[in-house]
Formats: sequence, structure tokens, C-alpha cells
Amino acid sequence: MAFAALAPAHADIQITGTRVIYPADESEVTVQVDNNGRGPRLLQVWTDTGDANETAASSNAPFLVTPPMSRLEPGKGQALRLMFNGADVPKDRESVYWLNVLEIPPRPKGKEGGDNFLQFAVRTRIKIFYRPQGLHGAPLESIGQLTWRLVREGSAASLECTNPTAYNVSFAEVRAEHATREAMPSGGMCPAFGRAAFPVQGEPGKGAGTVLFTAINDYGGFVESRASYSE
Repeated sequence: MAFAALAPAHADIQITGTRVIYPADESEVTVQVDNNGRGPRLLQVWTDTGDANETAASSNAPFLVTPPMSRLEPGKGQALRLMFNGADVPKDRESVYWLNVLEIPPRPKGKEGGDNFLQFAVRTRIKIFYRPQGLHGAPLESIGQLTWRLVREGSAASLECTNPTAYNVSFAEVRAEHATREAMPSGGMCPAFGRAAFPVQGEPGKGAGTVLFTAINDYGGFVESRASYSE
């Protein structure tokens, strides 16, 4: 039986920032990536529309990324140029896409790899927020305009968020304040002019209550907030 040498899969390529804000009046936006590992990495970069199964060949996302493939030496960095292709997208709200960075390690040399080995390619995905000009309000203001209600379906409960603003609001955590069981962190996003549901761990109690949530701002910082919800 042949044995494969298995090393832990981890990302040596680090992206500066946790999201990309693309103002519509910019011709391009740059994203910095750095190789913090000990060996070179081959990078493949593409965007997608939200389907993680989309590839560089099948994606319909309205962006061009250059260079689409590159070799990055250890300790070096690379600036990725992200350009909008002028596609017809909503002008009254933010649109959300994803940036994919796939890092492929080199084949092990000599005895380290042998004839049999497993090689892992690690992919990192971060959101791209395409922000049209002239949107009403401001991203931070949208956090305080969210409304919440508790929705029950059988024994399960969820907190439903309604976002009446033109900006998407991302969360690191959403939970009911007085749930009877320790709440597990539940993240996600409430889309512009849309709704999203977040499962409640445990029993939040009957009637109105308080939701505690941690929103994420344009810079990846956390904004802790609380609001009332109805049932």
C-alpha cells in the first residue's frame, strides 16, 4: 500500500483587508496580497457572483482582475488590479460579489515528497461591495435603521432582519439577549432593501426582546449594537 505525506493545509497568502469597497466613480481598485510562507506560491485570481462553485472560466461577475495568474515569492507582495467592466447593475443599491484568491504550493522536492504525496490548493474568498454614486445615507447609518422580529417555525426560532437602506450590512455575530441556552456566534449579511434570517440558539422567551449584534464596517472593524425585536 502506498502512503501519502499529508501536511496541514493553511493559507500562506494573506489578503490585506477583509472586504473590498469598489466606488463606482473609480476606474480600478487595488488589493494587496502577500506571501508570508517559506516557499513560492502560484496564484490564480477571479471573481464570482456569490456561487462558490463558479470558476474563472464560468464566472459572470462584472470584473476583470489582473494579473489573473502569477508566481509570488516568499516574503514578497503583489498588487491585484480590480476593474469594473461596465455591466448593467443596480444603481439604487450596493451589489455584492466575491474575490477569489487560490494559492497552489510547489511540488515537494526529494525525500520530502517521495513518489506519493497530497498537495492542497487553498482558496480565500472575500466580498466585493460595488457602491454606485449618489446613494442615500451612509454605510454606518444603515446599522441603526435595521428592524428586527422574531419568527417561529415549530420549535425553531430565528431573528429576521429587514434592511430599508441601500447598503448591505454584514455581521460577525447575531444573537437574542435572553436566550435560555448559550448562543453560538451566527454571522451573515442583511442585503440592501432586503431581509435575512439568523437562527436563535435556545429559547428567547415570549414576546418582544433585545437582539445583540456585531456589524462589520468598511474597514473590517466591529461595531457592537443592540436593538429591540418584536414577535
